[in-house]
Amino acid sequence: MSDSEGTVAKRPTVLGHFANYRFTARFWEMDGAARRARARAWFDDVRGAADLAHPYLLQGLEAGADVLVWSSVRAEEDEAGARYFMRRAKAEGPNRDIVEPVSTLWGYTRPSEYSKARSAQEVDSFAEERRRYLVVYPFTKTADWYLFGRETRQGMMNEHIRIGKQFRRIKQLLLYSFGLQDQEFVVVYEMDDLRLFSRLVHELRSTEGRRYTASDAPLHTGIFASPEEWLDTLG
Repeated sequence: MSDSEGTVAKRPTVLGHFANYRFTARFWEMDGAARRARARAWFDDVRGAADLAHPYLLQGLEAGADVLVWSSVRAEEDEAGARYFMRRAKAEGPNRDIVEPVSTLWGYTRPSEYSKARSAQEVDSFAEERRRYLVVYPFTKTADWYLFGRETRQGMMNEHIRIGKQFRRIKQLLLYSFGLQDQEFVVVYEMDDLRLFSRLVHELRSTEGRRYTASDAPLHTGIFASPEEWLDTLG
């Protein structure tokens, strides 16, 4: 076993899954009580496929989608991912008459190669209480980035880390999806103040490492709600 493999084994691996959904015309034709009952049953099924899942309101924040579901799965075993996606398919299939998937982002956690210590700003995927806002986006570096020596990349990442530490109320989760989806990473932020997050992003735009970003869009911004709060928005 390599040193990197040994390091990964010491920290539990998490599969993070972020899916945006829209409700169908048939769903909106139901009366309010029927809508809430069907939406509740659907979310309970989707949540049951993972170790933990939370709904996030997208209506009014994003065109073409109504709700985002963040699911977290303990993925220490090789078969964990396959079992999760099989359960997810079984949960979604019977509900396609009322809800349709729009987009999906997912990946696995692993220790950062640029920071040995675990950051106090790292998101706990299995926390029951969540911050009010969530921002998720796919991220890919340029080929030139990977052709730099490790020391050069570390220097640019140190600048990125330094700025991030100035915004201690913002939490971050980084998922690796090399070879699994089109992007290389899924970047996730949690915060209670969207204005503060916007300032952080503005600051990061002026770093040297920004030159080597190939893509970091689309961004998905959701508002955390308990299942009861979210169901209440459905009328």
